[in-house]
Amino acid sequence: MMDKTLNKTDRIMGPVDYLMVRFPGNKFTGKIAPELLRLEKEGIVRVIDLVFLMKDATGNLGTVEPRNLEGEVGAAFRELVKDTKEWFTEPDIEIMASSLQKNSSAALLLFENLWATEFKKALLEADAELIDMGRIPPDVITKAETVLFGKGGS
Repeated sequence: MMDKTLNKTDRIMGPVDYLMVRFPGNKFTGKIAPELLRLEKEGIVRVIDLVFLMKDATGNLGTVEPRNLEGEVGAAFRELVKDTKEWFTEPDIEIMASSLQKNSSAALLLFENLWATEFKKALLEADAELIDMGRIPPDVITKAETVLFGKGGS
């Protein structure tokens, strides 16, 4: 349910999502940093937390905070997380990492969808009430389009 009380000083938040992206073989290059930084600078998302997970060949788990990365990749990620807080707890990380294969790494990202804040404000001002919300993975839509509309989608 959306809170229908809205004051001029209240901060309207967009939906908050998390995702974990795996890099098999620990082949993390940092190529995601510029795009994520662009999305943030354009006001599309706000990065709330970001942590890197690594499992070695024996299954030992390690974590790296982006602010501790070095070099050019580290600089891009440090810019990205300069205002973030550590929201992911050790138990969160352990649960998420349980599905991570040996000898692979992952980025665990928590972000706010800023693009939705003006729409949410309009809904609140229209006295709308949120009934349900969810997310459908893109690969499910692609498969459904193929089944429903034939090869090539819509």
